[in-house]
Amino acid sequence: MPPAESPTGLVALDEEVWRARAAAHEARVDELTGEHLARRRDGVKHPVHDFLFTYYSFRPTQLRRWSPGYGVALTGGPEPVAAADVVARRERIDGIHALLAATAARPANFGCFGLHEWAMVYGLTEDRVRHAAYPLRLGAAGIDRVVRGHRIACSHFDAFRFFTAAARPLNTLSPAAHDRPAFEQPACLHAGMDLYKHAFRLVPLVPSELVADCFELARDIRVLDMRASPYDLADLGYEAVRIETAEGKQEYAAAQRAFAERGAPLRRRLIEQCERLLAVTA
Repeated sequence: MPPAESPTGLVALDEEVWRARAAAHEARVDELTGEHLARRRDGVKHPVHDFLFTYYSFRPTQLRRWSPGYGVALTGGPEPVAAADVVARRERIDGIHALLAATAARPANFGCFGLHEWAMVYGLTEDRVRHAAYPLRLGAAGIDRVVRGHRIACSHFDAFRFFTAAARPLNTLSPAAHDRPAFEQPACLHAGMDLYKHAFRLVPLVPSELVADCFELARDIRVLDMRASPYDLADLGYEAVRIETAEGKQEYAAAQRAFAERGAPLRRRLIEQCERLLAVTA
């Protein structure tokens, strides 16, 4: 039986459905974050997956907390998210919607080949790179040759801002914090990972299942991001995507295309959620 709609326009869930959805979400998040939490207890760092909990500010406990989103209530219980909560966050919702809609409307670029990670270590000695505990596959000199031998076209400001000072002028684009909608495009790995950020910034106004879907996509994209990086992560079980070769470029572009296809419906769902929330504030 579908959820009932109350006279106030709320969708009402009975307690059994409410508890089942919450339990399923918690179990899913426990599985997705269990290894990270175990490493954190043991003080073990991970160059791939720690990013999801350091760069992104949403804690595992927050990700685990279930919300049905705006407009859904427990039968006989109070509305968990009031319209006033939506109105108070209108500016944030509007900004997220504008960025997502602009990104979805832009043609996908499958020719960047993950060179943003290479530009982040360009011109540095191996002891000064971010993940200094792991060797550079081609050494510092080899990294510099790859960067100088390619066209760098990073469209994502939060990747571009970590370029070394020497690499920044080599980028053919100049994205900034204030003009993200003018640059971000749907094939960008960081734009795909950021769907998770956009989702959790809307909590608890959107269903937690959508946030978990975006987290799972971000986790999988991050693996490709680092496999295509200049770091040698073979000891962690990650085979390199050698984007400095023609075969590696083909492998990267194919994986990038698959992630863009996975991300498109999530971006669309977030856009629809934003539009639904903005209608409340109209």
